[in-house]
Amino acid sequence: MTCDTVVRRTAFDLVIRNGTVIDGLGGQPYVGDVGVRDGVIAAVGDVDGAGDREIDATGLLVTPGFVDLHTHYDGQAIWSERMTPSSAHGVTTAVMGNCGVGFAPCRPEDHDVLVDVMAGVEDIPGVVMVDGLPWQWETFPEFLDAVDRGRRDIDVAAFLPHSPLRVYVMGERGVNREPATDEDLALMRKLAAEAVRAGALGFASSRLTLHKTAGGQPIPSYEAAHSEIEAIARGVDDAGGGLLQFVPDLMAGDYEGALAAVFDVAAEVGLPVTFTLAIGNAGPPIHLDALAMVEKANANGGDVTGQIFPRPIGLVLGLDLSGNPFVMYPSYRAIADLPLAERVAEMRKPEVRQRILNDTPAADGHPLMFAAQAFRYMYPLGDPPNYEPSPQDSIEARAAAHGVSPLEEAYDRLLDDDGHAMLLVTLANFRDGSLDTVAELIQRDDVVLGLGDGGAHYGMICDASFPTYLLTHWVRDRASGRLGLPEVIRELTSVPARIAGLADRGRIAVGYKADLNVIDADALRLHRPVVVSDLPAGGRRLDQTADGYVATVVSGEVIAENGVPTSARPGRLIRGRQPEPVV
Repeated sequence: MTCDTVVRRTAFDLVIRNGTVIDGLGGQPYVGDVGVRDGVIAAVGDVDGAGDREIDATGLLVTPGFVDLHTHYDGQAIWSERMTPSSAHGVTTAVMGNCGVGFAPCRPEDHDVLVDVMAGVEDIPGVVMVDGLPWQWETFPEFLDAVDRGRRDIDVAAFLPHSPLRVYVMGERGVNREPATDEDLALMRKLAAEAVRAGALGFASSRLTLHKTAGGQPIPSYEAAHSEIEAIARGVDDAGGGLLQFVPDLMAGDYEGALAAVFDVAAEVGLPVTFTLAIGNAGPPIHLDALAMVEKANANGGDVTGQIFPRPIGLVLGLDLSGNPFVMYPSYRAIADLPLAERVAEMRKPEVRQRILNDTPAADGHPLMFAAQAFRYMYPLGDPPNYEPSPQDSIEARAAAHGVSPLEEAYDRLLDDDGHAMLLVTLANFRDGSLDTVAELIQRDDVVLGLGDGGAHYGMICDASFPTYLLTHWVRDRASGRLGLPEVIRELTSVPARIAGLADRGRIAVGYKADLNVIDADALRLHRPVVVSDLPAGGRRLDQTADGYVATVVSGEVIAENGVPTSARPGRLIRGRQPEPVV
């Protein structure tokens, strides 16, 4: 007697049961199930049918995966399988190549040029890039192919960066910021079209004065003319279109001409624009003038968004980081290379303390180190970290209360926690000592969240954790002026997805990409950044973790459970804009 074995496939690869579903469009939460099949959401609501795996989400939030518009994972996407910190904070799609800097296109003889640019602009140590980048590409399409061959936890997409393109086309003339010739412009246009056809989401550039090479020179794109921006934008349009990302020098106050030029180009060519929007801590409200330009552009048929960060824009300082208030002092530099414990022991000696405090800074140093003694806007960063501290907790105010100089107070605070203490410098977005102005901007339709900078500023910024900060501080913990959960999830999902041109994700609905988060809202907690040494060549970076992420799902595969990464690597390179699914 024989019997036939019947193999029945379960209805779904994954079912998330009984969660509070936040759809990503701002709709009211509801309790329901989400069924996933073949990397796509196949059923929502009361899902009838078993999954190969099921997650009980009773009492938990179920959201779309978060989309981060502003990262710099151009290098990390080559040398690592995990896009951390972003993927530890619910991000399932990261857009890189921002600020017009990156690693392609690049001729072999210009490798050092781009390393110098990225070391200066994005605080990525040169040795990390030399050790971590195989440079198996020259053109931008070849770079995308290299990214595509890698395995990673989340999806990445890329802009064509302006500075590498300029150097590739113009060589030394591009490095020296000479005007582009008609022949240069024609080639830039051609290469931009090739990049978009290969999968670039658009084109990124910067006019920020602080964006300098490690050698202290302005980046190649800094003085690019209107005609150059136009030629590249037309190349993007030739290939079907894409997003223009731009960094104006808003805080310097002379941004209007450059920003207007970008808006004009976008209007002429018919492309959307997103640009960095920062709020001055004091003085005239320049951000309102920039927003007035946005309103005018959009009233004339444009598609322009300002990109805002939901906590202070600033630096993290410390003895084990790239900067601290004494990093440019010769007396500190004399001991700076000692292991941290030995350096702390030296700094605790009265004679060393006196010598450093009485010293004066050398003239050289990182362009951002002007902020290393901005004591009025400098605060101890505890655990959990407070990114909206009271003005009376500033180093300046603490020094006055203790009857010491701000320099002395900063010195002593750096020695806390055996030298692992960190200081937060709030350079922007902290107007009048609060985030109230940020709250107003977040709720505008012409403003989008971004500027987390994951993959860059390894030793001075750790802002890729901003989604968790939104869900804890802005939704749950802020004393007043809290934001609604459905709207915050919308701002983290469907809004940035739409602006990036990624219409296949960012919402929980049948046919959409199965990028999801299961979150314990009550247990959400953001930890203080820590220093880890997991970069190529043993390089150090800031990392930041969180509690409360029960599961993060990319293309239907669980990439992390309760903060612990799995072995799943479903992340892919996104090639170009993605259409809305047809159901």
